[in-house]
Amino acid sequence: MAVPNCAAKSAVCIALFAASVLAAMAPARAQEPYAVPQARVIVSGEGSVQAAPDFALLTVGATTQGVTAKAATDANSRAMSAVMTALRDAGIAPNDIQTEHFSVQPVYAPAGSFSGSQQKLSGFAVTDQVAVTVRQIDKVGDVLDRAITAGANAVGGVQFLHADLSKALDAARAAALADARRKAQLYAQAAGLALGAVSWVVEDQANVPQPRFAAVRMAAAPVPIAAGEDTLSVRITAGFDVAH
Repeated sequence: MAVPNCAAKSAVCIALFAASVLAAMAPARAQEPYAVPQARVIVSGEGSVQAAPDFALLTVGATTQGVTAKAATDANSRAMSAVMTALRDAGIAPNDIQTEHFSVQPVYAPAGSFSGSQQKLSGFAVTDQVAVTVRQIDKVGDVLDRAITAGANAVGGVQFLHADLSKALDAARAAALADARRKAQLYAQAAGLALGAVSWVVEDQANVPQPRFAAVRMAAAPVPIAAGEDTLSVRITAGFDVAH
């Protein structure tokens, strides 16, 4: 490409040179193919499944009091020893029992009614609680009965959980994709298109149950526990190829 001799008129020279460059580039740009967007049908899909929990998590323990911290701790140790023996007798493995909470708190007597009176230390309270994993969910009631009978008086709720939540959701995922395909087929037929294969899938949301708690009453009668089932659901967005 020849550059014009524009020593005296530099501004005109630059303009002419730029115009010649753009003119040379124009044929190359004209040859570039236009990117046509690929045909797609994009839909959402939802699927759900009912699944029974696999195991339960309990919180059991004992609270004791004593005039001194040592007396309260000693009493608690005796109480918890009996509770732990009851748990083992119920078939709970040692690795399924873990200390969850231990505390030593002062206990004060109520203050007098006259002005300026102060609370007086009357003793100490010790609480020891363990988390217990019950892998045979039908034995939850029996485990609680044994622990309470042995002296557990600090019993929390029962949580029903799933050992492999992702695997339990697989059936819901398959149902969500089937729902998306059904919708895509409907849209494709209405538009006079032939539905092709799935091009991509995005899992938007998996709704998993929050841990369900069952309250436990301190009673002599057997503790009724019903695990029931949880609803697991999945929502996806999928893109399908189509052809005219």
